Amino acid sequence: MSIMINKNTRILVQGLTGKTGTFHTEQALGYHGTQMVGGIHPKKGGTTWATSAESGLGIELPIFATVKEGADATNADASVVYVPPAGAAAAIIEAIDAQIPLIICITEGVPVLDMVEVKARLADSGSRLVGPNCPGILTPNECKIGIMPGSIFKQGSVGVVSRSGTLTYEAVFQTTTAGLGQTTAVGIGGDPVKGTEFIDVLDMFLDDDETKSIIMIGEIGGSAEEEAAEWLMEQAKLGRKKPMAGFIAGRTAPPGRTMGHAGAVISGGKGGADDKIAAMEKAGIVVSPSPAKLGETLLQAIG
Repeated sequence: MSIMINKNTRILVQGLTGKTGTFHTEQALGYHGTQMVGGIHPKKGGTTWATSAESGLGIELPIFATVKEGADATNADASVVYVPPAGAAAAIIEAIDAQIPLIICITEGVPVLDMVEVKARLADSGSRLVGPNCPGILTPNECKIGIMPGSIFKQGSVGVVSRSGTLTYEAVFQTTTAGLGQTTAVGIGGDPVKGTEFIDVLDMFLDDDETKSIIMIGEIGGSAEEEAAEWLMEQAKLGRKKPMAGFIAGRTAPPGRTMGHAGAVISGGKGGADDKIAAMEKAGIVVSPSPAKLGETLLQAIG
């Protein structure tokens, strides 16, 4: 199995006709036939988008004026947002209003206040948002949504969830090299206000029979890692537990300094690496000393 996406997932692309949307849509179409079913552009509805000659794919997709129109025409159950920061929140809200079950926003730099509005709209909806500022989701050999490099993935037994895009790829590479492979990798993004958190993804991985072990990669800033660790301890008391390895990025960051992601800032004596590592270890997660040792660390956790 997998979580969130599989070979049957049908995806609309919001921002398909732009350079970024075009490139990553071609990459997705070339990855085991990921079902990209159409694009959205308010001024180009009724036209057609085609893959480049260089891709060798020879695929055309319809462009719809609205997400609702696209969803009705294609039975899409997911959308991916490549819209620039100023319009990304409006694009997400349009997908929510169209009742798209899964929305993945790759866009970096979405204003925090815009995301506060998005979170409020999500609370009263049936949609799940992953991101923004995330690399997306990939289920090996089945479906690729976002910007993750499909070539490093291998179908297997490890669930990967990460705030860091780059370290998502490192965890995938390490588990592929270790011969374990992945069920699904989910990049939740590093922004302070986002749609899906660690606990949401961990809950799905614990329920997935084919996910035998989990890698969780956090960052300095916020309290999501500590909250996830506390939640995992409560779940363990209920018999819900799987071997886990983890890593915290930004260990050397000075207090008050934003490092990389907008959410990676230590303030008020909270959000530091040491506290996060201690909380994860208390929850039974074997914390890797380096991203390059994540595969080795997970093998240690599995025993």
